[in-house]
Amino acid sequence: MNNTSPPISFDRPGQTLTLTRHFTQAEFDAFARLSGDDNPIHVDPSFAARTRFGRPVAHGMFLFGVVTSLLETWFPGAVQIDQSLVFPAPTFAGEAMTLELTCLGWKNDGREVVVKAEMRRPDGEMTLESTTRLRLLEES
Repeated sequence: MNNTSPPISFDRPGQTLTLTRHFTQAEFDAFARLSGDDNPIHVDPSFAARTRFGRPVAHGMFLFGVVTSLLETWFPGAVQIDQSLVFPAPTFAGEAMTLELTCLGWKNDGREVVVKAEMRRPDGEMTLESTTRLRLLEES
């Protein structure tokens, strides 16, 4: 989802960008290697099968990294000021996950933007919900 030009610019509250992403077990495994978080709930299908989830789940910070990448695409160089982030349900590999970013508005005379992100499974259950406040780059 990175290295793409933004198809829209967030210039008014309520604007929404919706993307679909299929995460893979290989991505979960790569994130585990890079982060050092090799909890078997993320990388061991046999172990995960015996948990309440029944299969491996994505690392929360991996998912947040995807959101952060998109925020950087739409607001290059912006600095994250504030973040709320919850994972109300698991994200699994192989499902068509829908990620929606919504502009909630601006603060501090337009120098900051607030963006909400929601990720949902195909059945509509939310797996990630966040609100981020970004300080935008000063125009030269």
